Amino acid sequence: MSRKRRIEERKNRMSLTVLFSAVAFLVMFLSLSITTAAVFLLYKIDLLPETGTSSGALWLLSFMAMASLIIGTVAAVLIMKFPLKPLNRLINNMNRLAAGDFKTRLRFGKRLSSLPAFNELENSFNKLAAELDSTEMLRSDFINNFSHEFKTPIVSIAGFAKVLKRGNLTDEQRAEYIGIIEEESMRLSYMATNVLNLTKIENQTILTGKSRFNLSEQIRSAVLLLENEWSRKGIEIEPDFEEYEIEANEELLKQVWINLVDNAVKFSPEGGRVDIGIVKDGERLVVSITNEGVIQEEHIDKLFRKFYQADRSHSTKGNGIGLAIVKHVVELHGGTVAVKSADDRVTFCVALKTA
Repeated sequence: MSRKRRIEERKNRMSLTVLFSAVAFLVMFLSLSITTAAVFLLYKIDLLPETGTSSGALWLLSFMAMASLIIGTVAAVLIMKFPLKPLNRLINNMNRLAAGDFKTRLRFGKRLSSLPAFNELENSFNKLAAELDSTEMLRSDFINNFSHEFKTPIVSIAGFAKVLKRGNLTDEQRAEYIGIIEEESMRLSYMATNVLNLTKIENQTILTGKSRFNLSEQIRSAVLLLENEWSRKGIEIEPDFEEYEIEANEELLKQVWINLVDNAVKFSPEGGRVDIGIVKDGERLVVSITNEGVIQEEHIDKLFRKFYQADRSHSTKGNGIGLAIVKHVVELHGGTVAVKSADDRVTFCVALKTA
C-alpha cells in the first residue's frame, strides 16, 4: 500500500472520529446549556434556596447533577438516533450478508456518502459483498464442473468394465480397455488428491518440514512424472537451467511444479513447446514456465482464485484447483507467483527465497 493511500485512509478514519466526537460534544453542550438556563430561571423567580449555607450549596449541586443527567439522557436518545441510523443500516446489511444474501449492497444516501469515511465504508462493504458473491458463483460452477469431471471417468470405467466382463475380446482390445480404465482411475485420483491438498494447505499457516534439496532436480522429476501427458500431445519440453539448491518444504514445492507444468501442457497446442528456466536474482530463485498460448487480460487477475477456470468448456481437463494450490504453497514459502501473456506466449514466474 502506497504512503499516499495510507495517509488518505488515516484522514478518513479521523473524519469519522471527529463526527462522533462532535455528536458527543453536542449532547454535553445541550445538557449543560439547558441545566444552566433552568438554574438561572429558578434563581430569578426566587425558587432556589440560599447558597451561602452548605445545605443550600449541596442542594444546588444535587439539582444540577440530576438535571444534567436527565437532560443529557433525553438529548442523547434524540440526537444519537441520527448518527446511529447508518450504523444500524450497516449491521442489518451485515446480517443479510451472514445469512447468505451476497447480492446485498450498502447505501448510506447521497449526503452521507459524500463524507470520505462513510464513502470508504460503503465501498469496502460493497467490495466485500461482491467478492463473496463472486466466490459463491465460482463455488457453484466448481461443483457443477467437478461433478461433470468426476462423472465422466466413472461412466467410462464402468462401461469398459462391463465390456471386459462379457469377454469375447482380442488381446489388443483387452489391453486397450484396461489401459483406459487405468488412465481414468488415475484421473479420478488426481482430482481427489488436488481437493485434499488444497484443503490441507489452506489450513496451514506455518511452514514446517523444511530441508535443503536440489530444486533443478525436483523440476526435472516433475517433468518426467508428466511424460505421458506431454508426449501424447507431441509437446517438446525445453529445460534450460543450471543446478540450484533451495531450503523449503520439498513435498509442498513438488506440487507447485507438477501443477504448473501440467497447466502448461494442458493449454499448449498439439506439437507445441514448453520452456522452463531458473535464474538467480539476488537472494531469490525465479522459476519461469512458458507455453504457447494466450490468456485474455480479464482472466489474468483471477487465475489463482479457488475454483476459477478461464476455459469454462470441458475441452480441457481441469477443476480450478491446481493454480490455487500453487499460490498458497508459494506464499507459504514467503515467495510470489505471477503470470503474463504476450506475443502468443504465457509465462508463470515463481520467485522463492534460497533460504
